[in-house]
Amino acid sequence: MISEPSRHCTVELQALPSRIGQVRRIVSAQLRYWHMDALIDRAALGVTELLSNVHRHAEPDKTCTVEIELLLDRLTVSVRDHDPRLPEVQDAEQSDTCGRGLAMVAAVSESWGVRPDGDTGKVVWFTLPASEPAVSVPVIPAYDAAREPAHRHTVDARREHAPARSAVAG
Repeated sequence: MISEPSRHCTVELQALPSRIGQVRRIVSAQLRYWHMDALIDRAALGVTELLSNVHRHAEPDKTCTVEIELLLDRLTVSVRDHDPRLPEVQDAEQSDTCGRGLAMVAAVSESWGVRPDGDTGKVVWFTLPASEPAVSVPVIPAYDAAREPAHRHTVDARREHAPARSAVAG
């Protein structure tokens, strides 16, 4: 279930590998809708790591809720599950194949944390600053006909162009 796409979005799911990819796409689409494209990569990485932790560690089930909220100049992404055990950042060895998730969340976020959620769950969250511009727009000088060169190259408008292609992955 997805809530109203204004400044708050909630997704409930089973943290299974196929669902994690779907939620990552939902978060990315929501941030595009809010014109926060600059945050997509970090938010998608963070939510992937938190959902992977639920998949790997949560008991008694893998049911969780992902919530993203945009308030003033801060995006908060949180994952609530039904396991009361609080996660800890681990010092992973160079050869370890897992154990770096929370360290990665800490590295890409402005802040992060965990809090108990009643007696039977927890919420792990991170924030990203939303005040940076989503797209930098180059300044284009005003047209000045007096400064236009006398000799101009012409372009043959009849030349065929390659068809446009979408770069959006499904």
